[in-house]
Amino acid sequence: MNDLGGAQGAETAVDVVVVGAGQAGLSAAYFLRRAGFSPGTDFVVLDHSPAAGGAWQYRWPSLTFGKAHGVHELPGMPLEGADPARASSEVVGAYFARYESAFDLRVRRPVNVTAVREGVGGRLRVESDAGVWSTRALVNATGTWDRPFVPYYPGQETFRGRQLHTADYRGAAEFAGRCVLVVGGGTSAVQLLLELAEVADTTWLTRRPPVFRATPFDQEWGRSAVAMVEERVRRGLPPQSVVSVTGLAATDAVLDGQARGILRPEPVFDRITPHGVAWNDGRTLDADVILWATGFRAALDHLAPLKLRAPGGGIQVEGTRVVRDPRVHLIGYGPSASTIGANRAGRTAVREIRALLGTDRGAPDGPSEPSRTNRHPMSASQQDTVAAV
Repeated sequence: MNDLGGAQGAETAVDVVVVGAGQAGLSAAYFLRRAGFSPGTDFVVLDHSPAAGGAWQYRWPSLTFGKAHGVHELPGMPLEGADPARASSEVVGAYFARYESAFDLRVRRPVNVTAVREGVGGRLRVESDAGVWSTRALVNATGTWDRPFVPYYPGQETFRGRQLHTADYRGAAEFAGRCVLVVGGGTSAVQLLLELAEVADTTWLTRRPPVFRATPFDQEWGRSAVAMVEERVRRGLPPQSVVSVTGLAATDAVLDGQARGILRPEPVFDRITPHGVAWNDGRTLDADVILWATGFRAALDHLAPLKLRAPGGGIQVEGTRVVRDPRVHLIGYGPSASTIGANRAGRTAVREIRALLGTDRGAPDGPSEPSRTNRHPMSASQQDTVAAV
């Protein structure tokens, strides 16, 4: 690692900067390490979160490991012996911390990357509140958790009750005895409805009728969903929600919720009133709380100076390379916005970076360790990005 001076200020020079230390970022760091890149010298991992665990550390406490979907092992280390009754945030946080330590990944946190710009000598300049790095390649693995999406409806600012997004949800107890509208058609909406219905009066509102599938989220189903999302990304369109491709899993809990009338969606309203919501046909519904289970968008604002977006509004990607700037690799975006996809994208990104840099370091493509998935291959927030309302 070298310090570079100049008109742009002091910079620390590395070969690769990885932004984000969730599933995708740690996968990339693992394959960089395995390919012969030295952590802290040849590459650096920057993470804005205060602790290990990626977005999982922010999940509501009642989302136990046994209820969580899509907790997929990282490459090279099994996830075994987890207590299904323990909060998923704690299980995954502890697992990620062990992983970082075992492979000496030296994640720097909390570091907030504010901008990535064109640097000197064909390099990229990565600016943060902890310093500036000059890099030959960038792996962006910032996910979606920092960009909760709330659609606008007329009258939204007049509502006298409480509005919150699933990113702010901490548990059902605070909503006991209240009338709660859950808006959104993804997995998070289903999970929260089943939980809230035990203590509150709930109504489910969606823009499109959700599709439930009784067949499991197996590998074939996952590959089909990824292929559809990948096609949009290849064309430079914004990634669509994964749940719009896969549908929702008709688990035993879901079937029970349907039988009890909890999971019977109503068409979404046309406007919001001070005391609830209203439809153009004159129907109204009073509410104390509007819970927006409307998904997330990719957290990519720091890349804006590079002008990577295509006319369609998305970022065109081939493999993990951004077409407009092959030095930039997006993982955890589009087709790799699943825990299985993130692992594979980390490997692909390192393979492509080795080709870009012309390095003869060891290949990251040898036999990989077996991996297992807790239930479904895509997490709730990933299925909901950006969820069909």
